[in-house]
Amino acid sequence: MQRTGMTALAVAAALGWAGTAQAQQRVVLYTSNDATLNKLIATEFTKETKVEVDVVSAGSGVVIKRIETEKDRPQGDLVWGISRSLLQTNVQYLQSYASQHKAAIPAEFRDPEDRWIGTNLHLLVGLQNTKSIPDAQGPKSWDDLTAAKWKGNIAFTDPANSGSAYSNVTLLVDLWGGGNAGWDKVSKLFANTKVLNRSALVFQGVGNGEYGLGISLEYAGYLWASNGAPVKVIYPTDGTIAQMEGVAIIKNGPNADGARKFVDYVNRKDVREMILKETFRRPARQDLDLPNLPGKMPKLTDVKLVKYDEEGWTAKRNETMDRIKDVIQKTR
Repeated sequence: MQRTGMTALAVAAALGWAGTAQAQQRVVLYTSNDATLNKLIATEFTKETKVEVDVVSAGSGVVIKRIETEKDRPQGDLVWGISRSLLQTNVQYLQSYASQHKAAIPAEFRDPEDRWIGTNLHLLVGLQNTKSIPDAQGPKSWDDLTAAKWKGNIAFTDPANSGSAYSNVTLLVDLWGGGNAGWDKVSKLFANTKVLNRSALVFQGVGNGEYGLGISLEYAGYLWASNGAPVKVIYPTDGTIAQMEGVAIIKNGPNADGARKFVDYVNRKDVREMILKETFRRPARQDLDLPNLPGKMPKLTDVKLVKYDEEGWTAKRNETMDRIKDVIQKTR
């Protein structure tokens, strides 16, 4: 009987060790990045580290809700592709970890207590189809987009379906004087736009020439241009913002060691160069020679950036969306 008991204990211990070893070879990633970027990083990370990545993809709001729901028994190890404001307002679910690459990323793109760190930057820009509108004849600023000649020729994503479109509208309200003056000019811009349900429709519409202009994200223009489309990125002379997406370790997740490896991997300089080459995502780290890398993007310091109250506009999103919906209805 004693021998049987010892055998059972040995088997149980062996199973426990096997389970631990198996857990260490897998991380669960909650992400709002698109499938192309998720697949690229999951594949390359596993190839290098032998740690498998289970990708759970959803919108950022859904991802955060899942982390909140699982807070007493976390099922995920990491969250990636979430905005700075969402990361900051949910830091209670995140584990502090000082990444090996922290020094390469400006303080504004990382949490003071290392609970999250920036990975990608999305610049709000204009896109121009240079076959439809010759290069030199396109708009140079946000203000230029309000000209009557562009009516019906500007594609824009419905802010109800796009966080970046919401940021773009509220940025322009502030840029154009705030209050009723800012909203009046935003209404003038909306009168020129075709409001589409998905961001991808804006990329496609400008890329295939259905629309001469689009209001979109920087990477989309470079991606379409790299595939042969006559698309140019317009950096507005009146200024834009760099919206950050970051990565964080979920507190008390199953595989903290694997999660730390992922955080370090995704911001490593050569990995950021790979991401840039394949997807044209601008890195949060600032030591890449962007003008001499694929896309030949300008350095962040060479783009006019303006202040934007991200937290303030996030806090009053519901009432602001009601006003945006009203503007869209009145300008159709």
